[in-house]
Amino acid sequence: MSSNRYHRAFGVYGIYVEDGKLLVINKNGGPYINRFDLPGGSLEEGETLSEAMKREFLEETGLEIEIEESIGVIDFKLLWLWKEFTNVHHIAVYYVVKKVGGKIEIPEQFEGQDSLGAVWISEKDASLDNASPLVLKAFEWLKTKDLGIDAEVYKDWIVLK
Repeated sequence: MSSNRYHRAFGVYGIYVEDGKLLVINKNGGPYINRFDLPGGSLEEGETLSEAMKREFLEETGLEIEIEESIGVIDFKLLWLWKEFTNVHHIAVYYVVKKVGGKIEIPEQFEGQDSLGAVWISEKDASLDNASPLVLKAFEWLKTKDLGIDAEVYKDWIVLK
C-alpha cells in the first residue's frame, strides 16, 4: 500500500516558438519554482480551456495569443511536499499558439501569479536542472510531433527553493 498522497493539478499550456526558441516563464511557485516553465495554468470558475489559455498567456507574458492547434494531453507525476500531499499528478493540455498582440513585459504580481516574466530559450538551454517537465516535453514535441501516451514519472524530482 502506497503512502503517497497526490495533489491533482490540471492546466493548459502554450508552445510559442520564434526563431527556433521557445517562450518560457521564470516560475515563482509550485513544484517548478525557480525553473523555466511553459506559460499557462489552471482554469478559473466557468472558464473554457481556450479562454484559460489566452488569459494565462497574457497574465504571465504580456502577449495576446491565438490558439493554432491543440496537440494533446500528457501527465506528469513527481515528488512535491505541499500541504498534506507528497506528490503531484500534473495533467497538461498542450496548445501551439501564436502572438496576435501585446509585448513581453514583467507580469503584474498578485496572489496566484507564479510568473516572474518570460524569456526565450533554445533546447540546449533547458535541462532537468533548470526546466519543468512541461518545457522538456515541449522541446521533445517540437522534434517528434508526439507527446506520447504514458505519464512521465520523475521519482527523484527536486523542488528548487
